Amino acid sequence: MTMRPIRVLVAEDQQLVLGAIAALLALEDDIDIVGQARDGDAALVTVRRLVPDILVTDIEMPGRSGIDVADAIADEALPTRTIMLTTFGRMGYFARARRAGVRGYLLKDAPIDELLAAIRTVASGGRAISPALIAASEQAPPDPLNPRERDVLRLAESGLSNRDIGDTLGLAAGTVRNYLSDAGSKLGAGNRIEACRIARGSGWL
Repeated sequence: MTMRPIRVLVAEDQQLVLGAIAALLALEDDIDIVGQARDGDAALVTVRRLVPDILVTDIEMPGRSGIDVADAIADEALPTRTIMLTTFGRMGYFARARRAGVRGYLLKDAPIDELLAAIRTVASGGRAISPALIAASEQAPPDPLNPRERDVLRLAESGLSNRDIGDTLGLAAGTVRNYLSDAGSKLGAGNRIEACRIARGSGWL
């Protein structure tokens, strides 16, 4: 009995990197590249439409991040399994990815053979996460932010005022100010700019 190829969707905002990954994976007889996406929103739309076996995705992309896409896949109980392929080894990203149900987490400087092995392992129900990342994550401080604080900081990072953030999230400006204050206290930041910088640098946004 012939096994069908593993159906893979690749999401990456850098066109050259996207094309290179897809081309390399397409050389394998047991892998079928069913689609490519340049941002997180397009990735999620395509996952919903095509339901690939595997999503190989970057983390930081326009629109939804790769972690946001993985969260949505889990929330909607879609069978697609996610592998993060990223330049970022930040423990905050890694912890959030694990909470989102991500089954593989690789850095972009890994050899292509490692990515191929990860795709096959995850497609068969396993996990493909670097032991070094797991060991490092055990020593990393936990993410102190709750989801609403994270949402508010992301919008503050883009330069929106408290009122504009409140309009976007359906909150009063005073409530936004309280969330920013609480987040700043947790992060040991003196202002919103510093809070955003600390949270982004730690991989918590």
